[in-house]
Amino acid sequence: MRKIRNVFLLLSLLSLVSLISYRLGENSSNKFGLTGTSEFNLSKMWYVKGRLETLFLEKDKFDDKKMAEGAISGMVSSLEDPYTFYLPAAENKSANEDLAGQFGGVGISLGYKDKTLSVMAPLAKTPAERAGLQSGDLILKITDKNKKIEKNTVGISLQEAVEIIRGKIGTEVTLNMYRESSKETFDVTLKRENIVVPSIELEFKEKDGKRVAWVKLYKFTDLLYKEWGEIVTNIKKENTAGIVLDLRNNPGGYLQASVMVASDFLKSGIVVSQESSDGSKEDYVVDKTLGRLVDTKVVVLVNGGSASASEILAGALKEYKRATLVGEKTFGKGTVQQPEDFSDGSGIHVTIARWLLPNGVNIHKVGVSPDVEVVYEPPKEEGSKADNQLDKAIEVLLKQ
Repeated sequence: MRKIRNVFLLLSLLSLVSLISYRLGENSSNKFGLTGTSEFNLSKMWYVKGRLETLFLEKDKFDDKKMAEGAISGMVSSLEDPYTFYLPAAENKSANEDLAGQFGGVGISLGYKDKTLSVMAPLAKTPAERAGLQSGDLILKITDKNKKIEKNTVGISLQEAVEIIRGKIGTEVTLNMYRESSKETFDVTLKRENIVVPSIELEFKEKDGKRVAWVKLYKFTDLLYKEWGEIVTNIKKENTAGIVLDLRNNPGGYLQASVMVASDFLKSGIVVSQESSDGSKEDYVVDKTLGRLVDTKVVVLVNGGSASASEILAGALKEYKRATLVGEKTFGKGTVQQPEDFSDGSGIHVTIARWLLPNGVNIHKVGVSPDVEVVYEPPKEEGSKADNQLDKAIEVLLKQ
């Protein structure tokens, strides 16, 4: 039976290698030898596996399926791109829950700063936001006493971090953090909740006898396609001086959703271009059937938690001089990931392209700078809803 399993495993991996070689333009018909250089050398892997089976002390630890998973994961991780990763079936299932809009956890959108796991954005109305976590905070260690896990995050993948941080509702996870502004580490313990990711909210603010629509766009989920139209309808019913479009701590989501929102503010043009590894470029243009807010004044609020699709929207409105950006520089996530699910429930996320703003600039690791820089100042009084960035955005809007 072991021999049959090994043959099946070998055939499966050879099929995978053939597919990869075809996509890379390599000749997969070459013989694999230990002296090979450019070839995808499987014979060495099989030699090492054979030596392990012969020499390793604890024979009961051999698991062909686990070895195959490890080989695939190692191959993917060798690309050294934290946004390209392989997910076994269980991890892939939980990864697909995020954009559906509901999951269990603490409300952190994760990313990387200089290859260190970091908070991309604390999601609105979650334990992470209430605990005061900020975009750019580095996560150095994750501890879960119930799971008996104490994990240093050096080299950790996004999905492994997600799996550890998520858990049973009501249980706690402790994160050891580092914040650049304070130059010190600190621990924060978060109680897990059923996280429902809101897409958008509308609130009207009054200043100097004028009414301003404050649109808090939290994330570009599939719910936004329906909810955005309702928001636009409600704004147009009111006599407003304009819109403050709040993209702070918006970690992104569906690209097409950001193009849809941009299309209501722009008359024409390219919103974003996608440049693939083969040099081809795809332009996402304004949907001219929309344009319901082209004559409405708008100011966009951004910060270090504004990432991916929210940076595309903010960048496009800035490039066309359609909106003034207020706040802080955005996160700088300018690559495109394509998820692919396999028949056994596992899957991969692969960086396939980069996003380019209308002027051709890629914002990856650079971000989008505001026109009016305003550093957020936490309220001095507990329970206060004071927001100096929002106040400045309204001020800028009313002066237009």
